[in-house]
Amino acid sequence: MLHNAQRRAWAEQGYLHLEGFASAASCDGLRARMAALLDAFDPEGVTTVFATDDQRHAQDRYFLDSGDKIRFFFEAEAFDAAGRLTVEKRHSINKVGHALHDLDPVFDRFSRDPSLASLAGELGLAEPLLLQSMYIFKQPGIGGEVTCHQDSTFLHTEPSSCIGLWFALEDATLENGCLLAEPGGHRRPLAARFRRDGWSTRMEQLDATPLPTAGLLPLEARKGDLIVLHGQLPHRSNANRSARSRHAYTLHLIDGACRYSADNWLQRPASNPLHGFVRTS
Repeated sequence: MLHNAQRRAWAEQGYLHLEGFASAASCDGLRARMAALLDAFDPEGVTTVFATDDQRHAQDRYFLDSGDKIRFFFEAEAFDAAGRLTVEKRHSINKVGHALHDLDPVFDRFSRDPSLASLAGELGLAEPLLLQSMYIFKQPGIGGEVTCHQDSTFLHTEPSSCIGLWFALEDATLENGCLLAEPGGHRRPLAARFRRDGWSTRMEQLDATPLPTAGLLPLEARKGDLIVLHGQLPHRSNANRSARSRHAYTLHLIDGACRYSADNWLQRPASNPLHGFVRTS
């Protein structure tokens, strides 16, 4: 699937922008299915907010137990000071994760398309496993900022093998919070490890050099584009203060030939292990 220039770009820049990878119909199908899941979601008793600037969600069992489930996480600005929702349900959710690819037939079918299996092989994954999936809304007006990070901080293997597949389900621009990345930044050492201990987590700093917060390259994308991210590539996105949402679907892969760290936050029970592009029983 990849030509030589793309392979060089992946090695040199740590990301690929593959235009028109998914059809408009496929994107619309994921959006329609998520709308149905949202309609069926009862928010009563669910209050977990996902925000990268405070990580309070990372001490919450609802989040920590989501590795093999479909769970809904709110935008911080969807609530008032008294903890009441100030927007309608469909505009209040930050993201849905983390096993859409295993538990929902529409997302399963999209995530296990043979073209993605071929791409994973070309990117060097010997035994690709589908680890985590997220539907990200970037809600109009209140879509939260995602601070600069490296995916391998949270999804760590030895040796490093994490790859992120980020699908634009709507046009992503600077105005509504497109991805921003540091070309070549995947050559940096891993800055930190996000470690789990039972039902709590902690961030351990590994390298004193701070990740960049400015001067990153905007990765504006059209609906259907796929952006592939190396696990050590620093990237972020701004808050969305525009009137337009920025829906995206993200799938993270790891290599089953590598050791998945036992203290990663995302863990699955032995009875429900990770699967590759072809499901095993």
